[in-house]
Amino acid sequence: GLYRSEFLFLDKDLPTEESQLCQYKKVIDFFNPYPVTIRTLDYGGDKIHEFMKTHREMNPFLGCRSIRFSLKNQGIFKTQLRAILRASAFGNVKMMFPMISTVEELLQARDITSEMMHELDTSGIPYDKNIEIGIMIEVPSAVIAGDILAEYVDFFSVGTNDLVQYILAVDRVNEKVADLYNPLDISVLRYLRTISEIASSHSKPISICGEIAGEPKFTMMLLGLGFRQLSMSSKNMYQVKRIIRSVNIQECESLSRSLLQMKRSDEIEKAVIENMYQKFPEILI
Repeated sequence: GLYRSEFLFLDKDLPTEESQLCQYKKVIDFFNPYPVTIRTLDYGGDKIHEFMKTHREMNPFLGCRSIRFSLKNQGIFKTQLRAILRASAFGNVKMMFPMISTVEELLQARDITSEMMHELDTSGIPYDKNIEIGIMIEVPSAVIAGDILAEYVDFFSVGTNDLVQYILAVDRVNEKVADLYNPLDISVLRYLRTISEIASSHSKPISICGEIAGEPKFTMMLLGLGFRQLSMSSKNMYQVKRIIRSVNIQECESLSRSLLQMKRSDEIEKAVIENMYQKFPEILI
């Protein structure tokens, strides 16, 4: 149910409020009554768009991307927020800000959202006044400050592809260091456990996406770490659902506890593979 709105910004011309509204309504109508989460523009890093070619950066993954770009280009951001808010009048819509790294970023984004709501109220334009607003957890600072961020959001979504990259300081698209990119590093598992516990203690729904969320060999581990909503491509759904229906939470938690006691990535991976061989050998092959 995640709408990656950056695809609307691939053309040379910026999308208007009306053109965005039209596209959002199509998706909402298609999935109604199921919820659709619209993520605001996730520009930058590996998503360099045509209209921003003149703004290339030396290190785009640490530069003006995602919510940082939106906050520095508020005309674009406000247009999108108005379109999303207007679309919320037509179905079950949630909104999510990408790559929040500080409390100040979240509060500024929420203030601008409130400003757009006031504009719509003044104009008598309908929207869901109780629209749920969440954030992507993609950088270590968001995990560390997760308890504070939880006070200002309705839900979390963990973006593991970027989170692993930032935890390990590894550019996942750089072939020279790609071998250092490992979602089973103990630091990654500790961060995942931490944000899951924060979400649980604050009664905030949390989902997890990225490559590991759709990888069957990681399913029991993620369940054991406390995740109950896994986002993946349709090709992986059958095997992941089969695993979920074949295990109980107690054995998943036992597996995760044992993994968290390990120190080396290779022994963690060995334990994960051995667990799959014992329980689902036909899936691992």
